[in-house]
Amino acid sequence: MKNIRDISGKLEPFIDNWLISEIKGMGLKLHNPQPEEVVMEFNNPWEGSTSAYITIFKDKNVFRMYYRGSNYDIDTKVAYNQFTCYAESSDGIHWTKPEMNLCEFNGSKRNNIIWVGAGSHNFTPFLDTNPDIKDNERYKALGSDEGGLFAFVSGDGIIWRLFKNKPIITKGAFDSQNLAFYDSVNKRYLEYHRGWSEGGFNGIRDIMVCTSDDFENWSEPEFLIYEDSSQEHLYTNAIKPYFRAPYIYLGFPKRFIPERNKTKHPVDGVSDGLFMSSRDGLHWKKWQEAFIRPGIQPERWVNRNNMTAWGIITTKSRLNPDVDEISLYSSEGYYTGKNRLRRYTIRTDGFVSINASAKGGYLITHPLVFSGKNLVINYSTSAAGKILVGIMDENKRYISGFSVDDCIETYGDSIEETIRWKSGSDLSKLKGNPVRLHFLMYDADLYSICFKDKT
Repeated sequence: MKNIRDISGKLEPFIDNWLISEIKGMGLKLHNPQPEEVVMEFNNPWEGSTSAYITIFKDKNVFRMYYRGSNYDIDTKVAYNQFTCYAESSDGIHWTKPEMNLCEFNGSKRNNIIWVGAGSHNFTPFLDTNPDIKDNERYKALGSDEGGLFAFVSGDGIIWRLFKNKPIITKGAFDSQNLAFYDSVNKRYLEYHRGWSEGGFNGIRDIMVCTSDDFENWSEPEFLIYEDSSQEHLYTNAIKPYFRAPYIYLGFPKRFIPERNKTKHPVDGVSDGLFMSSRDGLHWKKWQEAFIRPGIQPERWVNRNNMTAWGIITTKSRLNPDVDEISLYSSEGYYTGKNRLRRYTIRTDGFVSINASAKGGYLITHPLVFSGKNLVINYSTSAAGKILVGIMDENKRYISGFSVDDCIETYGDSIEETIRWKSGSDLSKLKGNPVRLHFLMYDADLYSICFKDKT
């Protein structure tokens, strides 16, 4: 039978319709992260109102942050040079700017600047997870300069050098946060950069993708393809494999509306943060609704704010320290003299859910095969809500003992909870055989599913 999904050993978040064969009375719902504390003020003399293009990732026991330090006086229209700056954290919440003593600013090296010169406008590092990479090239970065996009390498993430004396990619427009990473599932590098579609620099800001086997020789850039979504200005992309499901790519582009000006600022334009997902890196489901709205703060309604940093990390929930949640970061106060970075949080896998109202609804999956003996779900219900699951054969006939009437109702809120039937939870006898899952849901959200050996 066609459309059999093999999810053996895989977590499947409901970020698209890939698993869904039938659905009625419920649908996909985009969730919004919650604003938390300000984690960084760009208030050093070498930083300022246009500090931006932030990169965050975990490296062993340390969270690393890289960003552009820069300032622009909106009244005098005077700017000073741009610098690549470094910060670090042990928990993703409390950050320090260590004195690196590497680069001079105003006669002193007592600062957190680690790179000056080519590429410092948008220097964007990543940790290369390719198992065959040289130790002295374990860290890589991209930065634009005259002629295109240049690559940089480092053995420690602090001391950098040019990878090649010529750009590795020349087709596109690179005045954005251009990034690359190693795709461990498909054994390749992916690179995403700014392009202008439909009319060059008078057209639409858009995103292009290139691929490479060796980080040196790259494919011709292609514009991303958006399914069921209108074209709009996308200023950055913040694309990355989802760390819990690396065969799925997530993107957090900044949408730019150039003609709007809510605060009568000298520079027109407002922005918000979007969410999109892909299973191949080229074709994307992009939500039209904002993932991060500017909100109640007037400084977030100024041009070029609400830029989601590149990188999502795991942090401890402040409501339940036994539970992990996801932190991501968004800029505010750009151009205002109050430039800073705010942390946002969302539940694990919580970007999109299958959502049912109190009236209820149902979902039937495509046929799927699995390994693992238990069906585990990430879900949330109201006090009155519930989820029931039945297991069907390919022809939508219930398998004996696993109908929705046999299922013990699930309610509450959990990142991992095992579905149980009157006969228990062990699905070992069904492993390797195509089955369909039949969900009945009432006032509930279902974020992800997986099959695993969990009692």
